[in-house]
Amino acid sequence: MKEKEFIEYLIKNKIPQEQSDIFISRLNEFSNFLEIGNNDIDTIPSGEIIKYADILAEKKSDYVLDFLRALINYANFIKKYDYIVEIIDISESYNAMDNLYQRVAEEHGEHIRDEIFKDLKIPPLGTHPEKKPEFTKIVLERLKNKIGEEKTIDLLKPCLHGRPGDLKKDREDFLRINDIDEFLRIKKQELIERLKKHQQEGTLEFAQYIDDEVMEFIINTPSINPGIREGDRIIETKMPYQTKKHLQAKDKRMKGFYSCYCPWVRGAIKNGTEKELFSHFCHCSAGYTKKYWDVIFDQPVKVEPIETPLTGGLLCMFAVQIPEEFQK
Repeated sequence: MKEKEFIEYLIKNKIPQEQSDIFISRLNEFSNFLEIGNNDIDTIPSGEIIKYADILAEKKSDYVLDFLRALINYANFIKKYDYIVEIIDISESYNAMDNLYQRVAEEHGEHIRDEIFKDLKIPPLGTHPEKKPEFTKIVLERLKNKIGEEKTIDLLKPCLHGRPGDLKKDREDFLRINDIDEFLRIKKQELIERLKKHQQEGTLEFAQYIDDEVMEFIINTPSINPGIREGDRIIETKMPYQTKKHLQAKDKRMKGFYSCYCPWVRGAIKNGTEKELFSHFCHCSAGYTKKYWDVIFDQPVKVEPIETPLTGGLLCMFAVQIPEEFQK
């Protein structure tokens, strides 16, 4: 590890001394782990970060957050963005089941919550992503049996994690443009320009690199973010979580796996057990999309899944109901 130079980088980025010391400690511990396999922190093989985080989650779960934060900083320092892709696999939607735990108590009472989560430990941050679907299966099956399918869907609809980013500009643009079709066109063009910038600079769009093949797919799939209008609905398709791998996958199952963002179900899609999960789980993802359009239209809107890899589709597609006053 380039420890001296990294410390200078942390100082330059105004990381407090105490936090810097913790980062160095967590990275040195990780370096010791890598040395067992004759690996080095500057050239980490794929899968080793997830493997180590899973071990840490089991033995020292309170270390995981500082480890991931330290490694993100180090990855940016040495410009190893592959590390960040793996860190996102670990951390994406990590708090979803904690939020469900709280929501069940709020909506149905602590006694129902305790019954649903009895003898279960919510997988902590750092848990291997592909271990999570088994927990999802048990909890959602118990909920469906206890409160029914519709009430279980209602628990998922508000989304189990937040929507990042400030949407103020998009709301202002919508009001200024005053035309849904034009707004959708402009926002798609902004996505394309952002992706081109990532491609030129070799940086990540969330958890993926961008190349010509990815750009061609995004440009030639009109419904990909933020969507296209069909009558009184907007049909929105999510950009795949790993677009390049989605395009290159040879079978439908793996194409779906690389489309899906959610670690609480992705592993089941990969191993072919997705039909054992609650088929309406993707109302959670619809809720994520809803948060955006609620802000744009300045009112609650209805968003429903059309198809997702969990229900046999290749991509995640949602229908956004346009409020009547904006349909003209």
